[in-house]
Amino acid sequence: MTETHCNQPILLVEDNPVDLDLTIRALKSQKLDNPILTARDGEEALTFIEKWENGEPLPVVILLDLKMPKLNGLEVLKVLKKHPQFKTIPVVVLTTSSESSDVREAYQLGANSYIVKPVDFEKFLEVAKQIDLYWRVLNRPDNV
Repeated sequence: MTETHCNQPILLVEDNPVDLDLTIRALKSQKLDNPILTARDGEEALTFIEKWENGEPLPVVILLDLKMPKLNGLEVLKVLKKHPQFKTIPVVVLTTSSESSDVREAYQLGANSYIVKPVDFEKFLEVAKQIDLYWRVLNRPDNV
């Protein structure tokens, strides 16, 4: 893994405190060196755009919930993928929704992956491991 990948944060956009804690614990169980940044709703997630424009490191991946207050995940995805500078940041939708309309719209808006959150912690650990393996090791982003 490149040094750049280790220094790049992971942005986790999640409003549910239980799911937020579960995701952070699952990611940390993978012994990540990446800082994990959080946003508790869609509006807070979009505040990162200004931070990135001002030189803060881009995330290696954004893990995005869909069902959130203020701005839902699809609205956040739409804004991110229309931004000329940040549209190549990989976005993994990590949500409880398995509705085909949500899956279809997420991919149409530019999601790189769509994962339905498992309820069981052990299964969630496996999902975190796969996210880590793919997005931090196997995938080669164009912004490195």
